[in-house]
Amino acid sequence: MNEDRYDVVIVGSGPGGGTMAWRLAQTGKRVLLIERGDYLKRERENWDTEAVFVKGRYQAEETWTSSSGETFRPGLHYFVGGNSKVYGAVLFRLREEDFGTVHHPDGDAPEWPVKYDTFEPYYQAAEELFEVKGRRGEDPTEPPSRKPYKHPPIQHEPRIQELSDAWAREGLHPFHLPMGALLDQDATGAATPHSPLLRCDPFDGYPSLTNGKSDAQIICVDPALKAHPNLTLLKNAYVERLLTDASGRSITGVETVIEGRTHIIRGNVVVVACGALSSALLLLRSVNDRHPDGLANGSGQVGRNYMRHNNVTVLAISKTPNPTEFQKTLGLNDFYHGHAKSPRNPHEFPLGHIQMVGKSDGTQIEAEGLPSFLQWLPEKPFDWIAKHSIDFWLTSEDLPKPENRIFYRNNQVHLDLTQTNIKGQQALREMLRSICDKAEIHPHLMDRKLYLGKDTPIGGTAHQSGTLRFGEDPATSVLDLDCRAHGIDNLYVTDASFFPSIGAVNPTLTIIANALRVADVIVDRIGGKEELAVG
Repeated sequence: MNEDRYDVVIVGSGPGGGTMAWRLAQTGKRVLLIERGDYLKRERENWDTEAVFVKGRYQAEETWTSSSGETFRPGLHYFVGGNSKVYGAVLFRLREEDFGTVHHPDGDAPEWPVKYDTFEPYYQAAEELFEVKGRRGEDPTEPPSRKPYKHPPIQHEPRIQELSDAWAREGLHPFHLPMGALLDQDATGAATPHSPLLRCDPFDGYPSLTNGKSDAQIICVDPALKAHPNLTLLKNAYVERLLTDASGRSITGVETVIEGRTHIIRGNVVVVACGALSSALLLLRSVNDRHPDGLANGSGQVGRNYMRHNNVTVLAISKTPNPTEFQKTLGLNDFYHGHAKSPRNPHEFPLGHIQMVGKSDGTQIEAEGLPSFLQWLPEKPFDWIAKHSIDFWLTSEDLPKPENRIFYRNNQVHLDLTQTNIKGQQALREMLRSICDKAEIHPHLMDRKLYLGKDTPIGGTAHQSGTLRFGEDPATSVLDLDCRAHGIDNLYVTDASFFPSIGAVNPTLTIIANALRVADVIVDRIGGKEELAVG
């Protein structure tokens, strides 16, 4: 492998890297996709709650340190397909307003240097590529789009339809979530005999035993490998550092450890897409005389401005049983913006997004412990509570702060995180509580911490972003507007590192859309036999 040279080397096979590999493979150029892990094994434990959530079977076996000095296990997953192997598969566009400055009590979410109109055709292409199911026009905050969704939405089951109807009667605007879920439905919404996805609880946060999730492996990596022999996948390979020429302005080698031996892989263009945290660590490890503080770190911003949303998963108890099998079909954005744009929000600042999450089972409830408010119930088993549970995911915007960062100290990974926008998160929780009774739900909300990662809050690294922000000024950003590293001609980054702000919806579709956008830049650079139109 020391003698091999590729037109493009991509590090990381998640949504950013997998999408890039899918697109560039079509050029006929030699493309290498490097993945730190292997294929996630299809096994019974994929759907075992204790294995997935309590024991963290698929979580990275690493120990990091927080700013308080406590150690924790980060919620990272090293597999072909990256973190998308266990993601919730809700694929939102950022709202058009998220690309401008957004005011919060703790400060401002900064304006993006590239606006929504540039991303729109790539959002459309990303939705079609990842087989997103949804319905335009239901969500009052959705941004303009040129086409309808390729597929109709996943139908609500009866208890969730009752919830949607109850909220609609109150003047709210519940909508079908845009889902990257490979569910073939019949007229009743049931899975057809050959549907890759079943209507079942183990979806959100679980690996898909039936390959029914639109993850980067299933949608991008495997189809591209099958169709294009010029694409090579290198698994179980850890990229230790990137090497540059003497000027420091070009990547000349990708130093990779395979089965304990170090190999230097060479590529004319290098794309890093390891996830916002791991990509920043890779650049920080790649020190040399020209880059004494890490690659592309002349601004001192590498690893800084870390964001990961204020995510809260809560359980409420339905006054009637909730036999729903696939619960993640409903969203609510009536409190997304400040009062002027979201009239049902009584606050002048944005609160964020509410969606359904995978349904609790008794094992999860027992593992997380019962809060004191459940003492008002008669003594009930955990399974009884699970049968009455309705589960919600609340997302509020996290603000980029330079002091929130990932870095090395004494060869140990440190992650400093001080939570921002607490007022917005608390207000969103209160709004959910206030509308529960309108839908025959008890207004008490129980935290579900295991869903976010085995250790929380800092170990919950879902929706990681912002550590290599893009911008026009090299003094304040790491990447230029094409997501190429400032001062390094052939290094690009296509995970959520580039985000200057994060909005309050799931970031994965923006990662995919941006990878397609940057892929067009690289295709123009390297040429190739086939150039596909986007949008």
